[in-house]
Amino acid sequence: MPKEKNIRELTPWQKRLHEIIFEADTPSGKAFDIVLLIAIILSVLVVMIESVPEYGEAYKTTFLVIEWSFTILFTIEYALRIMTIRRPFTYILSFYGIVDLLSIIPTYLGLFISGTHTLMVIRTLRLLRVFRILKLGKYLRDAQTLALAIKNSKSKIIVFLGSVMAIVIILGTVMYLIESPESGFTSIPRSIYWAIVTLTTVGYGDIYPSSDLGQFIAAIVMILGYGIIAVPTGIVTNELIVSGTTDRKHKSTQVCQSCAKEGHDPDAIFCKYCGEKLNP
Repeated sequence: MPKEKNIRELTPWQKRLHEIIFEADTPSGKAFDIVLLIAIILSVLVVMIESVPEYGEAYKTTFLVIEWSFTILFTIEYALRIMTIRRPFTYILSFYGIVDLLSIIPTYLGLFISGTHTLMVIRTLRLLRVFRILKLGKYLRDAQTLALAIKNSKSKIIVFLGSVMAIVIILGTVMYLIESPESGFTSIPRSIYWAIVTLTTVGYGDIYPSSDLGQFIAAIVMILGYGIIAVPTGIVTNELIVSGTTDRKHKSTQVCQSCAKEGHDPDAIFCKYCGEKLNP
């Protein structure tokens, strides 16, 4: 039977590196990921501190050296991840693969375009790996349950948001007709902005009604806002209950050497996504 294209065999040292880099089931794998998380946090803190003018100017050279040190480190890590996957493009095009690439590109772009180094805060997204590193299935399972609940609530939330948009358009139009331009209601879009701010109970105070009727409507909108805020919470909470009762099975954090996907059952022998045998 001919082998599938773009699949390569891994050498023993590549398999060992895969276990360390991608998996958190072993002491070495967990230690690697913890060190990686610390490096990510430190690199983001450096970018934040560098943005403070007095520090950025005084220690410009130091920040530059630190920035390039982290970038080289993450570049090596990214290359090793590609080298230890049988199907490299599955990792490159995955969520984490794209985030890993975006976390190192800004520094290189900085050689040609100034100011792009601040985009390194994208590295904070890599902290999502903490769910896999901690492993303690509870965190991973809860994250999967939350994602499933939000996905199942999508259609209801879209309908809800559509209804809210209709309400704010009507309220904005009504307030535009009632209130005078002197109060800030100079156009329907401007009045809709007021309706959104009031309905969400933000209340900037830059626009407010001055007439008795306008203030009466505003009071109703404020009270209505509390009820509207509770709706999406109820929708997602209901889905969380349903998802939590239908999917209680613990998932492993083992990553397939072929397709770089995880979420397998603890007793799984083969990958449920590509069918390749999992690393025991």
